[in-house]
Amino acid sequence: MVEEPSNRRRRVVIVGAAGRDFHNFNVRYRDDPRSEVVAFTATQIPGIEGRTYPVELAGSLYPEGIPIHPEEALEDLIADQAVDEVVFSYSDISHNAVMHLGSRALAAGADFTLLGPRSTALEPEVPCVAVCAVRTGSGKSQTTRAVTRILKNAGKKVAVIRHPMPYGKLEEQIAQRFETYQDLIDADCTIEEREEYEPHLAQGSIVYAGIDYGEILQMAQKEADVILWDGGNNDLPFYVPDVYITLVDPLRVGHETTYHPGEANLRAADVVVINKIDSAKMEDVEQLKKTIAITNPDAVIVEALSPVTVEQRTDLSGKKVLVVEDGPTLTHGEMTYGAGVVAARRAGAAHLVDPRPWAVGTLKEVFEQYPHMGTLLPAMGYSEQQRKDLSDTINASDADVVLIATPIDLRKVCDIRKPAVRASYELEEISSPTLKDIITERLPL
Repeated sequence: MVEEPSNRRRRVVIVGAAGRDFHNFNVRYRDDPRSEVVAFTATQIPGIEGRTYPVELAGSLYPEGIPIHPEEALEDLIADQAVDEVVFSYSDISHNAVMHLGSRALAAGADFTLLGPRSTALEPEVPCVAVCAVRTGSGKSQTTRAVTRILKNAGKKVAVIRHPMPYGKLEEQIAQRFETYQDLIDADCTIEEREEYEPHLAQGSIVYAGIDYGEILQMAQKEADVILWDGGNNDLPFYVPDVYITLVDPLRVGHETTYHPGEANLRAADVVVINKIDSAKMEDVEQLKKTIAITNPDAVIVEALSPVTVEQRTDLSGKKVLVVEDGPTLTHGEMTYGAGVVAARRAGAAHLVDPRPWAVGTLKEVFEQYPHMGTLLPAMGYSEQQRKDLSDTINASDADVVLIATPIDLRKVCDIRKPAVRASYELEEISSPTLKDIITERLPL
């Protein structure tokens, strides 16, 4: 065993995707004089590497900030920076992929670490409900909206705290508060941010997000009776919840125990919501129930539908329809179809348009990286260029109609020149006890 000098700080690299990695640093390493984070690495989200975690966030131990490198450079970083420990800090990745990264770290000589809730989850001073999932695209958004209605109907002021999406200038995204649509414009929010924030704003909720979730918590609990954690991907909550809700997906049976940290969410949940039953095979729903009974027998199961409606009862009969779905759900969420496909088929679409022949720029690269998407167009919009590429791809296609199945109306942020309609979906519970029953029982409402 090699002994380190007693005064040597342990050198750490945090691998992430501009979210959990920053949170883990803030709560575990920022003020730790025994550790030195020499770099972050980045993946999943286009264009987030090459930046610096700014000194405004990094703290007094890091007067020059911390560089962010592409994940491909991990072995070189371990060697060049004499790294002792690699901390895995992002979500919605298969167990196999996690350990491939672990193997890379071990082979290069470093330790490989996963940080748990005791090291990273902050304790709110007000009640907290967390909505998480086993995979991206399981139905967290409509469930979070349903929980918000329950809490508001009980007379509670709710602060929705959303999982981080800091893809812009980090020093301007430390702690963000959104109350109006103008706030989104002023913050130059991406499509992905708007998809998560706008539906809450439409309900009259205040949304918090950013990078420093300690500061965000202090702001939110000053004006709220209840904190509602709106999770991203299948990540663990950043706050200790009083009610822990996890979504499982009967359209991806088996993923609930084979993806990180989704399986941990399943095992930790107080409530497991089986969503999309109206689109699933009953044998898959029953298999999910068996898995839940084995992995978390104390959890309460809530069964729900996710009915899809098309605005103005649009008739798509005989039409060539280009379906635009939520980006992360299709990309690292690995879904091969979503609510838009369901809506198009039920509305009588003659043909789903394959967007790949018309894909340009960054959209073409996305299809090359995620070939499973086929005849679906992901609503990628992490940058102004990507929004333009999305518009150009849509407008160049031979579609008669564009069916927008994203949480926001893309027509507000993209130059779509073809006829377009929206598909929307909400949570419809079909079992007892309901979320209202459970939340009312467990929280002092």
